[in-house]
Amino acid sequence: MSGSPAPVSVAGGAGGRLPLPALAAGFLALAVAIGIGRFVYTPILPVMAEGLGLSRAQTGLIGSANFAGYLAGALASAHPLLLRGRKFWLAGALATCVATLVAMGGCSTLAAFVTLRFVGGAASALGFVLATTLVMDRLARTGRSDLASLHYAGVGSGIALSAAVVSVAHESGCAWRALWVISGVLALALAGPILWLLRGPQLAASRSPPATAVAPSIARLVIAYGLFGFGYVITATFLVAIVRTLPQLAAAEAYVWLCVGLAAAPSVAAWGWVERRLGFRTSFALACLVEASGVMVSVLTAQVSGILYAAFALGGTFVALTSLGIDGARRLHAGDRQRIVAVMMAAFGTGQVIGPVAAGVLADATGGFTAPSLAAAAALLVAAALVLSLPSAGAPD
Repeated sequence: MSGSPAPVSVAGGAGGRLPLPALAAGFLALAVAIGIGRFVYTPILPVMAEGLGLSRAQTGLIGSANFAGYLAGALASAHPLLLRGRKFWLAGALATCVATLVAMGGCSTLAAFVTLRFVGGAASALGFVLATTLVMDRLARTGRSDLASLHYAGVGSGIALSAAVVSVAHESGCAWRALWVISGVLALALAGPILWLLRGPQLAASRSPPATAVAPSIARLVIAYGLFGFGYVITATFLVAIVRTLPQLAAAEAYVWLCVGLAAAPSVAAWGWVERRLGFRTSFALACLVEASGVMVSVLTAQVSGILYAAFALGGTFVALTSLGIDGARRLHAGDRQRIVAVMMAAFGTGQVIGPVAAGVLADATGGFTAPSLAAAAALLVAAALVLSLPSAGAPD
């Protein structure tokens, strides 16, 4: 979910005036574009699949379409056209997120769902990158780049809020179509004040330095990031569906995705603290191990306590790992940093696209999510090993 261009360099360290409007705008934009726009599919998925008789392969295809759109939008966000009038493009991206959410409730065909989720994924990516660029400009200008974790907390908060709203609406008798419409209305309500909060002049987008040397070990980090994308996304897409397959976990269905969001909200700040003490390699690998344990527990337990651990392990790591990986690549790469961010996002996006559709097909073939989830956990373990293998001389510790 990361991948914005490097923020503008402005003199001033931590401790400047508090840019509350920019922080509020960034928080809300990420809640809309990512927390709701990308991830509300997870709590709605079981109800929608049941109502339409969708197979696991079909629901996985819909999930992968969203991630494919996100990859396309993230790569398109580097186009020079988007560097001008960023507020205009941000407004368009957020409006598209809202429109595709509402439109999901009015469709019935697989082709329509795939198309809408692809377009919504592209809009989510553009919203993320543009909002993050605008907010990081403001934070840098006021010397408060240390507050970036508050901006990223919007992702987890959006997940938690939409999970609570979907759960309450479903318990009140709303069908899957109404859940999509309600999610769109919620996104619209949160998006309303964003441009007002970002009023005032904006800084010009920064230019990347000319390419120089590339650390040979960067390939390992890129591969690890792609494996992380594959490793987290299967559980992130199917967690609520996994819970629904076991009657003894029925009590957890209403709030398991809420727990993911609550854990994600402070995760960037928490893992940033770990990184400052243990270094990049150790903190990234440790977060992968925690996430892998949650992915495995999600399919190896039949206890509510176990599934809640899986939810907190996933939520407490996936947003932070996204940020850690991008920041690590920026420091490890000695040349055009915006280019290496694009490469990282391509690897991450590829893993996200492959994950849901492969998991859906494998789940249909085996009768459950155990095999794909264990494969995802293995991918996370390999990612941890690759990052730990980075030479200390080149690692961004």
